[in-house]
Amino acid sequence: MGTTDPFRSIVADVVVEASVDEVWDAWTTPDGIRSFFAPDCNVEPRVGGLYEIFFAPDAEAGAKGADGMRVLAFEPGCMFAFTWNAPLTMPNVREQRTSVVLRFGRTDAGGTRLNLTHSGWGEGEEWDRAFDYFTKAWDVVLIRLAHRFSVGPVDWNDPPAVVTE
Repeated sequence: MGTTDPFRSIVADVVVEASVDEVWDAWTTPDGIRSFFAPDCNVEPRVGGLYEIFFAPDAEAGAKGADGMRVLAFEPGCMFAFTWNAPLTMPNVREQRTSVVLRFGRTDAGGTRLNLTHSGWGEGEEWDRAFDYFTKAWDVVLIRLAHRFSVGPVDWNDPPAVVTE
């Protein structure tokens, strides 16, 4: 039986040893996205612009990853929101859209606190699987974001191993 909590969200935080501007650029520019999030992308950092993150850039259109996602809201250095979809293995959820909101704040030490909230979840077994999947997947993304600033950009031919449990 699926979860019936209509208010559930994934909420994750990370502190990154980089300026807000650097972390903002990591999420909103092609070079930044390629440095930690995925090997390729198509990004138009404006409301209504594309926010396509390609985990499998050589796949056919529609199967590259977050194909067709859009920027929902954009406040430079403060907040960035975009639509999101599920993997191809979850077709009913994939045809829907959830939303991700990123909030950026400066720490006292000069780094950046990033808050990620992923909401808009439906009900049922496939939605539950998607929720569980993204609970772990966003942890990997945030670990790689921190890695990008502490060690260097991710080498997509040999990405760092990430353990989330």
